[in-house]
Amino acid sequence: MFKKILFATTASPACDHAARVAFDMAGRYQSDLSVLHVLGVPSRGFGQYVTDVRTGEQLVPDEDYVAWVKEEMKTTYAEQLKQCPGCTMEAVAGIPHTEILRFARKTDADLLILGGHTKDRENEGYTYRNMAGSTLQSVARSARCPVLVVSRPAASFWGGFSNIVLGTDFSKAAEHAFRFALSAARQLDCRLHLFHALDISGMHAGKVLEQDEIEDRLRDSLNTMRRKYVSQMKDFKNYEIDAWEGVPYVEIVKYAREKFADLIVMAHHTGSRDAENSALGSTMEQVVLRATCPVISVNHADKVSQDA
Repeated sequence: MFKKILFATTASPACDHAARVAFDMAGRYQSDLSVLHVLGVPSRGFGQYVTDVRTGEQLVPDEDYVAWVKEEMKTTYAEQLKQCPGCTMEAVAGIPHTEILRFARKTDADLLILGGHTKDRENEGYTYRNMAGSTLQSVARSARCPVLVVSRPAASFWGGFSNIVLGTDFSKAAEHAFRFALSAARQLDCRLHLFHALDISGMHAGKVLEQDEIEDRLRDSLNTMRRKYVSQMKDFKNYEIDAWEGVPYVEIVKYAREKFADLIVMAHHTGSRDAENSALGSTMEQVVLRATCPVISVNHADKVSQDA
């Protein structure tokens, strides 16, 4: 299922939670793991100086410096490398999201792992808690493979997959997420939870829905899941379907917690917009920042099994 994993990191404490999951997954599923650090952003076009992404220092990324960075990475992840000796460490200079995507294509990665942020922003308060990092936004938009995000410390205390939650809005984009979730549940012998949150937060502004109408819509949602998803499962029976009303990201996080989910799978964006130009959906972004388990964003069908 996860043959080639790419973990993109700043090799700083901000990425420790994602690192724990990346190394655990590689060891558990005997995956080839590449750890990539983009060490600096070119200061002026293709000039010789770069700005270090961690310190802001201006430096020249010559061979000696790159070799030193790799040794620092090995020191940072020394304990994890004991459990994953075949892991490769790479360091390059460039714009982070560009180099991450390029390396993912080069290695034919079938899973990309990132933290929700690349910097430690504990003192930035509201902004930190309510907006995913720019690198994550750019990578998730263009990655040809699913992107797994570990944003909170709680999400890193992970012990393999047994319960997978698919959060769906029935959009075309959610079809790719469904196929990935089903394929993962089949191959990893997991229970698959199909979940839809009926949004009653803003779409009916000025109107209070009668409870009978809410319950009718919930029943329609369950029938839609049976028609769109259950009909494709063939002999797969280890699943359940649920629909709740509320604020979608709140209900998805609550549902995942109630079902002891090890993974939440969602589409990167909703609607019929161009996948290449769509920002991380607001519901997806909030789930990433709040979930107590890793979250996978699926944006393209390239690395998703078509015969799940």
